Amino acid sequence: MAWYLKLVGVPFRVQRFHTTACGYKGRTGAEHLWLMRHLKDPFVKAAKVESYRCRSAFKLLEMNEKHHILQPGLRVLDCGAAPGAWSQVAVQRVNATGADCSSPVGYVLGVDLLHIFPLEGATFLCPADVTDPGTRQRILELLPRRRADVILSDMAPNATGIRDLDHDRLISLCLTLVDMAVDILHPGGTLLCKTWAGRKSHLLQKRLTQEFRNTRVVKPEASRKESSEVYLLATQYRGGKGSTGQ
Repeated sequence: MAWYLKLVGVPFRVQRFHTTACGYKGRTGAEHLWLMRHLKDPFVKAAKVESYRCRSAFKLLEMNEKHHILQPGLRVLDCGAAPGAWSQVAVQRVNATGADCSSPVGYVLGVDLLHIFPLEGATFLCPADVTDPGTRQRILELLPRRRADVILSDMAPNATGIRDLDHDRLISLCLTLVDMAVDILHPGGTLLCKTWAGRKSHLLQKRLTQEFRNTRVVKPEASRKESSEVYLLATQYRGGKGSTGQ
């Protein structure tokens, strides 16, 4: 944890911050426990220090540090972007604001069903359903040269509380992104998507193996240990030729 926070420039003392929570009255025992865990979470505290919109920024920061997903000049499509933390990281890493005059300028497009507050260096398409054909057409219109170099997805369906059903719905969302890649992702590009480990995970992994030259399962430190959440990182997109065996 200390190494990780140093990576993003957050002093290790952030773990010793204390937060006083109010408004416990009326909460169930489970809600109270969740809130207490949330307030003690070092990544929640670090997000406040670094002005990230939520703790999930640190998941992408770690994965990017280890796997070099984002580089200056790349075009990024961030699916399920709200509240915008991953887009914040992407804007920084692809130099979308042009802050580094010596590096190429990238582009970040975020899409979500929910409203996203404006962010310098990013374009947001919201509310919008990334699985809707009309939204896909708008995505192509907004992306420079109608292509993305990287597709990021931290999206998930609204949880029903039925584990298998929620898992199946998330796998379906991820497979939809793979289907979209043929129109949106530049050959050689990268797809990073969140999933929940379960009975259909192998179907998604098999499809990614067909469409990309390299795939791996990633569990960042910022993902809670008790969570079934993992990320699938697929690189070197074959350009839609994978399903035909080329």
